Amino acid sequence: MRIVLVGPPGAGKGTQAAFLAKNLSIPHISTGDLFRSNINQKTELGKLAKSYMDAGNLVPDEVTIGMARDRMEQPDAANGFLLDGFPRNVSQAEALDQALKADGVELDAVLDLEVPEDEVVKRIAGRRICRKDSSHVFHESYSPPKNEGVCDVCGGELYQRDDDTEETVRKRLEVYHTQTEPIIDYYRAQGLVVTISALGKVDEVTKRAMEALRRKDDEDDQDDA
Repeated sequence: MRIVLVGPPGAGKGTQAAFLAKNLSIPHISTGDLFRSNINQKTELGKLAKSYMDAGNLVPDEVTIGMARDRMEQPDAANGFLLDGFPRNVSQAEALDQALKADGVELDAVLDLEVPEDEVVKRIAGRRICRKDSSHVFHESYSPPKNEGVCDVCGGELYQRDDDTEETVRKRLEVYHTQTEPIIDYYRAQGLVVTISALGKVDEVTKRAMEALRRKDDEDDQDDA
C-alpha cells in the first residue's frame, strides 16, 4: 500500500508510522529522516537544502519533493511506502500526485489521525525531558516521574522544551490548520481519506488504523471488480 499519514502535532504520527510500516512490510519515509540522510550523505539535494537552512530560509517545496521522490524510487519501496510529514501543503500534494502518476502508480489511502486540540496541548505541554539524557521522557499526567522534576533513570533534572509550552503548541496548531489540514480536503475529494481517532493506547490506535486501512483496501478491490 502507498499511504500518506496526516494529523496535528502530538497525534502520535511518528509512533504510529513505525508500527504501521512494520505491520504492512513497507518503509516508513519521514521528512526529518530524508533531510538528515541527504545532508549527511552530502547529496546534491542535501547540499541545496542545507544552503537554505544555513541561511535561515525555508527549504523550497521542489527540493523536499525531489528528496521524497528519490526515496520512493528505492527498491524497498517498490510495493508501497508510508509517508510521514510529507506532503505538508496542497502544492506538495499536487506535486506528489504528478510524481506518482509519472511512475505509473497512485496513493491507496490517506490516514488522518484525529485528536481534539485540547488533548494535543495536554500531550505536548505535559512532556518533560531529562537534561542528562534526552531519551528519558516523562509526562506530567501519563507517565510522571516518582519525584517531581527528577529523572527516574539517572537522577537528571527534568525540563520542558521551549517548543513544548502551551503557547508554542497552539502556534504550531495554527500552522497545521492553515498549511497542512487543507490537504485532507484535497485527498477527500479523491476518495482517499480514512479518519480514525488517535485517542487511547498506542496498540489500540494501531489496531484501529490497520482495520480501517484493510476496509479501505477491500472497498477499493470491490470498486475495481
